[in-house]
Amino acid sequence: MDASSNIARAYSFADLSRYSFKERFLIRSADLVFYLLIKIIGKTVKFQIEGWENWEAATRADQLPIYTVWHDRVFLATYFFRRRGIVVMTSQSFDGEYIARFIQRLGYGAARGSSTRGATGAVIEMVRLMRAGCPTEFMIDGPRGPRYEAKMGSVLLAKKTGFPILPFTITPKTFWEAKSWDRTQIPKPFTHAQLIIAPPISVAPDADAAELAAKRNELQQTLDALNKRGEEWRADL
Repeated sequence: MDASSNIARAYSFADLSRYSFKERFLIRSADLVFYLLIKIIGKTVKFQIEGWENWEAATRADQLPIYTVWHDRVFLATYFFRRRGIVVMTSQSFDGEYIARFIQRLGYGAARGSSTRGATGAVIEMVRLMRAGCPTEFMIDGPRGPRYEAKMGSVLLAKKTGFPILPFTITPKTFWEAKSWDRTQIPKPFTHAQLIIAPPISVAPDADAAELAAKRNELQQTLDALNKRGEEWRADL
């Protein structure tokens, strides 16, 4: 498959013919509900941004960022970074189908796979898409946790592509907490939120296992520190 075909596949809705009529209806319904929920609530949120110079550093001189965030911040992360062509890994499952569709409506691409199903193929696809000019994103403790435990996905992608990891977090002042493994934070309308972007993390193309583990630990510590700063910001309001 050539680069243009890979790109078209990432940004196009998947064929749902393998699903039953009921499943197709549920996928399309969930797709629209989540799309509208993120778009409507997101428009009301007032953002405070720290570290934008780090985003500029990660996108300078034809660099493409590998956006990396905890899974529970996915709601506001999806809204804030919409319409940038960012490719996100989605699972080859019923849930993955509606997730892929609503993020595509928000200007994202979808690479099929997950850490439990088809991950290798999805990472390979993400490598190809980055080499074709598409930024990527990882919810780095997904898809099933453990919560706040960084996995290797973005580190391996950085090694394969030479592009930098860009850790960030978004902390809403007030939010509802979903009853899911990650306790997703759904911001309340008209709340304030703080976006903090850390300096980019680079991974050498010849990094060995020990260096990769050290970079994963660096990423873990960076995201932990971002969370702490976000919680302090919330407490001070």
